[in-house]
Amino acid sequence: MERVLVTGACGQLGSELSIALAAHHGKENIIVSDIHGPIPLVSNMVFEQLDVLDSQSLEAIVDRHGVTQIYHLAALLSAKGEQNPQLAWKLNMDGLLNVLECARKHKLKKVFWPSSIAAFGSNTPSINTPQICTMDPNTVYGISKLAGELWCNYYHQQYQLDVRSVRFPGLISYKSPPGGGTTDYAIDIFHSALQKKEFVCFLKEDTQLPMMFMPDAIKATLELMQAPAENISVRTSYNISAIDFTPQQLAAEISKHIENFAIKYLPDYRQEIAASWPQSLDDKQARFDWSWEPQHDLSSMTVEMIRNLSLVISENPTL
Repeated sequence: MERVLVTGACGQLGSELSIALAAHHGKENIIVSDIHGPIPLVSNMVFEQLDVLDSQSLEAIVDRHGVTQIYHLAALLSAKGEQNPQLAWKLNMDGLLNVLECARKHKLKKVFWPSSIAAFGSNTPSINTPQICTMDPNTVYGISKLAGELWCNYYHQQYQLDVRSVRFPGLISYKSPPGGGTTDYAIDIFHSALQKKEFVCFLKEDTQLPMMFMPDAIKATLELMQAPAENISVRTSYNISAIDFTPQQLAAEISKHIENFAIKYLPDYRQEIAASWPQSLDDKQARFDWSWEPQHDLSSMTVEMIRNLSLVISENPTL
């Protein structure tokens, strides 16, 4: 019987991943935690208030619930991280080290930790970015992700800790609000299109970035964690790819479903961040090692977002 702790469970990824883990392991075996109180999406699960910088509280929760796996998602994202770089480094780095050390001391079976395309940089090949390449991130979020990848690899090599990771592209979801990432324009645009029929984009129209619909992100996480350990050849973090598009291409797709939708572009400081990230990823290692394959393209993702977000907004117009 697995007992799974999810940190940052009230965030965009954490809330939806917790639901998927509950379906797989049984909700009585999922302990969701966050620095703030539970949100409705995870309110029917066991909740522990936790600051991941408090290593003693983390270990107490692991002991109290007999935790066997940790999905560590608590982090400060790219755009918010640039507004408070010292906090971003402390939360992202010390939080991960607390989880890794707790897992080592308590001999946990597995740890999942998400890295990001933010770990790449301006000297990284931007088209079909390879699994192994130059990585010179220019944000504190990206720096913390690159350092975190190396720490994960270190704990695997030195302590045989089964820690697994993927480099997530921008994640798009209708179930939870954006969390302060540079790619979150691709969520905001749907809200604005449905509520105002217009959107002001903080990136240039031709800024292509790797993206992924949340159901594929959940699928990738579960498949990676269920794969046999002997199949896992990458202990830093796997490239995974799904959809690559620009704001202009996304707006054009939305316009097929929402008449008179208008977009204008007012790039801000986030444009420089996005310009340092890949335009597309080579994920053949993930496809070979654990048969990764996304299910959604731009067209199907847009249809699902509009259909489901319309229902969410109708139930909560102030969203």
